[in-house]
Formats: sequence, C-alpha cells, structure tokens
Amino acid sequence: MIRRRALDDDDDNPDRWLVSYADFITLLFAFFVVMYAVSSVNLSKYNALTTSMGTAFTGSESQNKKAPEISSKSYEKKTMVKPLPLSYLYQQKSLHERENMAQMGLDISNKLATQISDGKLRVMQNNRGVRIDINDSLLFTSGSAELAPSALEVLNEITNVIKTNQRLIQVEGHTDNTPIHNASFFSNWELSAVRATTVVRMFSDTGIDPTRLSAVGYGATQPISSSETEFGRASNRRVSIMILYETKNEISDNNEIKPQMH
Repeated sequence: MIRRRALDDDDDNPDRWLVSYADFITLLFAFFVVMYAVSSVNLSKYNALTTSMGTAFTGSESQNKKAPEISSKSYEKKTMVKPLPLSYLYQQKSLHERENMAQMGLDISNKLATQISDGKLRVMQNNRGVRIDINDSLLFTSGSAELAPSALEVLNEITNVIKTNQRLIQVEGHTDNTPIHNASFFSNWELSAVRATTVVRMFSDTGIDPTRLSAVGYGATQPISSSETEFGRASNRRVSIMILYETKNEISDNNEIKPQMH
C-alpha cells in the first residue's frame, strides 16, 4: 500500500492577507461612493441601498429587515426651512443707509456750492457718516469763539437738511499748531472746544434735538494739511460737523447696562 505524502505547509504565501485587505478596502470605497451618490436622501435610492447592503453583508435577501419607512413629506418640511438671512438683511440696511447719507451730503453740497467753490467748505462721506469741514474764517474771527455774521447763513443751510432726521451730530473743533494764550483761552484745546460748543448751541437754538448733539475739541492734534505753510495752517483751522450713521435710539440701546443679580 502506497502511503500518501504529507502536505507541505511551507509553501503557503505569508502575504495572502493582502488579498482580503484589498477586497475590504475596495468594498469600503464602493460603500462611500454609493453614500455620496445618494446624499440627497432620495427615498427610492435609500431603500435600494439598504437592500443591496443587506445582501452584500449577510448573503441573503431574506435576512434583511424591512427598511424603516421615511416620510417624504416630513423630510421636506425639515429641509424646506431656510435660515433667516440676517447677514443679507444687514447688508441691505447698511447699503440703504449709505445711499440716504450720500443723498444728504449731495443736498448740502448743492446748497453750499458757492462756499465749496471758494475752497472754504468741504463735504465728504466716510465710514462714520457725512463730514462737513468749514474753515474757521467762515465762522469766527481770529482767536475768537463768537460766530461771525457770515456763519449764520452757512449753519442755517446745514440745519435745514439735518434737522428732520434722528442721526447723531458731533461737532469737532480744530486749530493749527500755533500756540495761543490769552485772557479767554489758555491754549488751543480750550479754543477748539469752545468753538465746537458754540456751533452746538446754535444748532440747539434752531430746533435740533439736543440729545442728538455733542461737541469735542481736538486742538491741533488732527491736522488735515501740512503746518509748514500758511495755506496748510489755514486748512487745519476748521470746524467739522459729523453727521453719524448712528441714531440716538441705537446708542441708548447699546449703552444699556442691566443690574446683576447676586
């Protein structure tokens, strides 16, 4: 009787596991591709996917449990709810405000075209609002904070445009860098502050709500031109009227401080 030769286990390939691993990776890749393809959660695709996945992993369709029914109506209700586009509404509001402010600046420019052409007044729009720069020679006599007769016409024209809205108004006094020290003003700080206050008082007397008004003196700290020439120093001596984007209601809401409960 011929004895069979024992099987030689030494011929096994130690890298056989790579075949199974490659099959697993291929199956996993196919799974994610299918999931991506049905990411819109189509009802028919979802049921087909659950059936095919059950067959692939269990080998029998009979072992698959019935996939839970998905109500397409309830899903549509959830997906049809869109978030409120607050950023879009804010952008539209800001754009509308800028357009209104630009129109206000244009109205003031038209009313004061003569002073603008003479180089005594400028109107511009920036990120704070509309700024009106008025040379001090148009408003005050040298070294004084009393309004000149020529100032009343200019300020009245501005008042007629800004009186009806609720935007805040900040009046800024500016001087050149030439020191001043007399019986009325100890320095340029006092001169710039008193000039700004004088314009604010005039606005209040003409009917503008005082809660919209504020005055600040900057002295010579914010020049708009070189102080090396007389022309530059004359440009720096000015009163700036800032018509701000903010309203008094917005400021009061932002500054509200609520008491803390202990």
